[in-house]
Amino acid sequence: MHMLRTHTCGQLTESDINKEVTLCGWVHARRDHGKIIFIDLRDRYGLTQIVFFPKPNPNVYEQAKN
Repeated sequence: MHMLRTHTCGQLTESDINKEVTLCGWVHARRDHGKIIFIDLRDRYGLTQIVFFPKPNPNVYEQAKN
């Protein structure tokens, strides 16, 4: 069985730090501050802020720019 997500938006807590999670939703807001990008991901349950840095994974950062 393929799991679409492991958590809903707004469900993550401090105990999830350094865990791999899968979220589903739509981009509610995007803010580019030069060397850091913030994306607010929303689903029907809440909101999760995702932060992208150029390092350690520049490919993911470049995708977030688009």
